[in-house]
Amino acid sequence: MEEKFSVINKTKSKLPNLPVFDLKNNILGKNYSLSLAYISKGKIKEINKNYRNKNNATNILSFSLSKTSGEILICPTLVKKETKKFDKNFKELLVFLIIHGMLHLKGFDHGRKMEKAEEKYLSCTKF
Repeated sequence: MEEKFSVINKTKSKLPNLPVFDLKNNILGKNYSLSLAYISKGKIKEINKNYRNKNNATNILSFSLSKTSGEILICPTLVKKETKKFDKNFKELLVFLIIHGMLHLKGFDHGRKMEKAEEKYLSCTKF
């Protein structure tokens, strides 16, 4: 079976090389079809307003399309601004947010169980 996975950068940001493909396979499975898009602050605000009725920009949005497919949208501009808040560098926060988004696609809600899973995947991620 052909694996479906794409990463699109719609920003002017230079992005680090991350083990997103391996994370996708470890968290969501090899048969999961995932699209990851890096988008502008304006675009993520527009999508957040249209789909979640929240009129603000956010660092990440995850959309489950089916049990075996989903999308993650990330705003690198906001991620960069939030590094001090989370006490992480840009690359570390980006990986954390990608894991966070994938766990939402897997059905996790915020809470201790999700935090444990985030810690587990972060601890075994090489980047």
